[in-house]
Amino acid sequence: MKIARLLIALVAVASLAGVAAAGEETKTVTVTGKVVCAKCILKKADAKECQNVLVAEVNGKSVEYYIAKNALSEEFGHTCMGEKQVIATGTVSEKDGKTWITPTKMDQPKG
Repeated sequence: MKIARLLIALVAVASLAGVAAAGEETKTVTVTGKVVCAKCILKKADAKECQNVLVAEVNGKSVEYYIAKNALSEEFGHTCMGEKQVIATGTVSEKDGKTWITPTKMDQPKG
């Protein structure tokens, strides 16, 4: 009996953990700003290596979106000691206290 109760409890905990993970929402946004390096330009203390970050103005505040690496972000290229203007569309999520964007589209503004 104890084993059956233990198994039921474990299944219940696993189910709740799955619901909690599914509750983490991602949303698709379009953000305009500049891409800079977290390590070289922003001088982030926790940046052990170069990482593209999209810095944008949202509701009058500066927001940093760490750009997740995928084929599109690799094609866009890294901006180590410079910056590139960008209009990026993608899904936004929170991880390790940072806001991440996984891009589905990245374009440089014309003009």
